[in-house]
Amino acid sequence: MRLTQALAFGHSGHSTEDTMVHATQIAGWARRAGACVLHLAHGGLLAAGIVGVLIFAAGRFETAPVGFEDAALGSAHAAPLAQAPAAPAPVAVVDEPSLSKEMLRVRDWIARRYNVSTVALEPVLAAAETAGRGVGIDPLLIVAVMAVESRFNPFAESQMGAQGLMQVIPRFHMDKLAADEGGEALFDPEVNVRVGTQVLYEGLRRYGSMQAALQYYGGALSDPEAAYARKVMAIKQRLVTAAGRRPAAAGA
Repeated sequence: MRLTQALAFGHSGHSTEDTMVHATQIAGWARRAGACVLHLAHGGLLAAGIVGVLIFAAGRFETAPVGFEDAALGSAHAAPLAQAPAAPAPVAVVDEPSLSKEMLRVRDWIARRYNVSTVALEPVLAAAETAGRGVGIDPLLIVAVMAVESRFNPFAESQMGAQGLMQVIPRFHMDKLAADEGGEALFDPEVNVRVGTQVLYEGLRRYGSMQAALQYYGGALSDPEAAYARKVMAIKQRLVTAAGRRPAAAGA
């Protein structure tokens, strides 16, 4: 009986002590487990929050994606570029004087003979063709007068006041100038050739022959030798040859 009680007491004492130890251990495990669970719970909530934010952001990007090109386009709409400058006005193209084949050959001959630029000669020779056709005078005769009078210098001026290519004296022929053409107009090659041709035609009408008209033009009507007329006609004959004109068509 005592043995049984002793055994029971001993067993009971050992179990109580062990129970307390085990209880303490279990309590520690429980606390650690609870902390772990709490930590996991916090981590889960954090992860769920991050996932939610990512899902929301993804939805926003899918709804309205913005790229570099879109951003540049938006900036262009917000601040439009300055208006491009207007295209420059077209430059007027001036037609070059149209010379006959004869006059083109004459141009080249004069350029070599008198050391004058073909570019400078073209408007002069075109004016001679126009003026000559207007009054029925051979343009080569008009060109011959220029050669004698000024050697194709449009700014030539004599001591008597004769001006330009055909050495027209303004005070004697103001009636042949237009109202808007002043005293310096005769230095314009086209004006000078036009007026000079009118003076020559005036002499032809008055005196009836080209020789007399040339003497009138040169201010030498009283010269029985008609030296001025012969000089002009000699130059004209050279021009006729340079032009390649047939002799039958070489008359004044």
